[in-house]
Amino acid sequence: MTSAIDQDAAAAVSAAVDALSGRRIAILTGAGVSTDSGIPDYRGNGAPTRTPMTVEQYLSSEDHRRRYWVGSHLGWKAFAAAAPNPGHLAIARLEERGLATGVVTQNVDGLHVRAGSRRVVELHGTMRRIFCTQCGQVFDRRDMAVRVEADNPWITVPENVPLGPDGDVLPENTTGFLVPSCSVCEGMLKPDVVFFGEFIPAEKFREAEQLVRGSDALIIAGSSLVVNSGIRLLDRARRRRLPIVIVNRGATRGDSRATVKIEAGTSEVFAMLAESLPAL
Repeated sequence: MTSAIDQDAAAAVSAAVDALSGRRIAILTGAGVSTDSGIPDYRGNGAPTRTPMTVEQYLSSEDHRRRYWVGSHLGWKAFAAAAPNPGHLAIARLEERGLATGVVTQNVDGLHVRAGSRRVVELHGTMRRIFCTQCGQVFDRRDMAVRVEADNPWITVPENVPLGPDGDVLPENTTGFLVPSCSVCEGMLKPDVVFFGEFIPAEKFREAEQLVRGSDALIIAGSSLVVNSGIRLLDRARRRRLPIVIVNRGATRGDSRATVKIEAGTSEVFAMLAESLPAL
């Protein structure tokens, strides 16, 4: 749900339009872009306290994998039902008009793709896919949900769950849960996402760098820039003296380096930019 922005934010949007006009824009998005779709933020105001599972825990412990799969399955229905919000749709319109070169996102929800954006670099992967760590076989997450329910018929997915930003839910009980394995080689399955403590694949970051390198400006939206990959992309743009616009409710690590900082919701701001930026 979007709402009107205040006068200071409106003035900042006007300054952003001046800074971005006539330029092809790369867009970097974080969890704040998806909050209007019902997916909570990691660190924003009101975000729940979370202790995310690390990649070491997942790979080394059957108990941790069982806890992950129960929580992920409980949250999957609500996570998958989330729809692109006006911000996602406005970003897709900017790309369709030739104003945006594409989107680099830290989100794993796939909402930019569903909104119609064509060039999307998913830095942290996607919840849409599962892969085998042993043989590399890839599975659709929707098919895996059907299999999990068939193997664990006692699980009841509640209608309303306290969903996490990555679709995870803290389960009350994991006893007796059968963790799925690869149907090809019986190897360990892992969602195609970057866990905490895991590096972004080098080729994925190079793709993000190329998108920024082929642009004349950068918008960073809905990210506090705590994750270093975002700061690295900001620094690439800053070294080239590109205009940098940051849209976020609350402070970010990049505010002092921004050409314009807009303290407002991302849905409202992108809708205004899509209407206000002139054609190239």
